[in-house]
Amino acid sequence: MNNHESGKALTSTMEDYLEAIYDIGNEKRVVRVKDIAEKLGVRMPTVTSMLKTLDSRGLIEYEKYGYIDLTSKGESVGQDIHRKHEILFRFLTGILKIDPVTADEEACKVEHALGEETLCTLVKFMEFIQACPRLGDDWLKNFEKFKEHGLDPEECEVKSKAFVENLCKKIDSTEHDGR
Repeated sequence: MNNHESGKALTSTMEDYLEAIYDIGNEKRVVRVKDIAEKLGVRMPTVTSMLKTLDSRGLIEYEKYGYIDLTSKGESVGQDIHRKHEILFRFLTGILKIDPVTADEEACKVEHALGEETLCTLVKFMEFIQACPRLGDDWLKNFEKFKEHGLDPEECEVKSKAFVENLCKKIDSTEHDGR
């Protein structure tokens, strides 16, 4: 459960609804109960019940048979959860090479528990992998190979020693160049 400035903790289900409303609103511009039910795979009476809860917390504006609008507070939560989902999805598909359907499901589960500091570190890690292609691509290719075929522990030890030796050489050359 997360606390999104509303004073009361939001459940992961509430966050799912806010993210769904946010996503649908960006796709269709108007959000209806039917759209939320389809997106989340639940029945319309279930959606209506949750909408009443979200409305009472000031996260949405909802009147029976009307469109659903996020308040500024609800928009902020929906956008935050959507952002976490997208970052996790890109990490799972782009770095770990998880298939998109599984990555989407897993991102949805993890997004509710991920703190801002962890999220920022994950983004920096992804940026590092992309910004340092010599390191990143080799590392990613080797990781994909490892995922598919595993790695002989002896080969791992040889590669580890080679990495350390190269790193020591780079450090030595940097120290000599800096004097």
